[in-house]
Amino acid sequence: MEGYRGFLGLLVSALLVGFLSVLFVLVWVLHYREGLGWDGGALEFNWHPVLAVTGFVFIQGIAIIVYRLPWTWKCSRFLMKSIHAGLNAVAAILVIISVVAVFDYHNVRSIPHMYSLHSWVGLTAVILYVLQLVLGFLIFLLPWAPPSLRAVIMPVHVYSGLLLFGTVIATVLMGITEKLFFVLKDPSYHSFPPEGVFTNTLGILIVVFGALIFWIVTRPQWKRPREPGSILLQPSGGTDGLEGAIAISSDRSPDAADAELSSDGAARKRTLGLDDAGQRSTM
Repeated sequence: MEGYRGFLGLLVSALLVGFLSVLFVLVWVLHYREGLGWDGGALEFNWHPVLAVTGFVFIQGIAIIVYRLPWTWKCSRFLMKSIHAGLNAVAAILVIISVVAVFDYHNVRSIPHMYSLHSWVGLTAVILYVLQLVLGFLIFLLPWAPPSLRAVIMPVHVYSGLLLFGTVIATVLMGITEKLFFVLKDPSYHSFPPEGVFTNTLGILIVVFGALIFWIVTRPQWKRPREPGSILLQPSGGTDGLEGAIAISSDRSPDAADAELSSDGAARKRTLGLDDAGQRSTM
């Protein structure tokens, strides 16, 4: 891998900031917001930020960069797809539970649903995330979809995944601010109470984590290399190396692929030799 030390430093930084984000949200609800429970009250609501940050931010971020880990490049593409899908599935389950906790809390307290921008964007992100997960499972993990369809869907899948991740971070920041305005009355939010400063720091950690994930996943030199025996398939059906192509792995072993490449090279040499002989005979 080119720039391995830089990658390792950014990866460790991302993991550290991600763990700190989860730790900070736990300290927030356990120390400042009286803990966790499942009774329809404020303690049940506290599951919402904990599960959202843990699943929708941290685990989703790890799922995005899992293909970039050089230690996994010897693993099969199917295994890496399964790990990617599994991490996203765990994140989806956690965020669905967090949404249930909010709706249950609102029902018990007779609070209207879906009135804030945070709720509009958040629920939309959850629905699109689950849809992205289901379509990704059907198209990329199961062997039913033809390679041409995968080539068409892959750029959309990658773009929508990054867009959803950025949207989730923005939604979490909106939710943190909204919650602080509701609960910080005496002392008020604008007077810099300890809880407000601590939770603002949580928001900064989430932004830094997102920035690190975006940087890691957008560096072309850290992209997973193609497997031996794979070809680049274009949406138009070609096999050249244009942008937007995806690698379709063959069922042959690496040894068989190498042997075939060697035989092709020998055939080319023989052909070139015959051509040179023909050209010399005509001179």
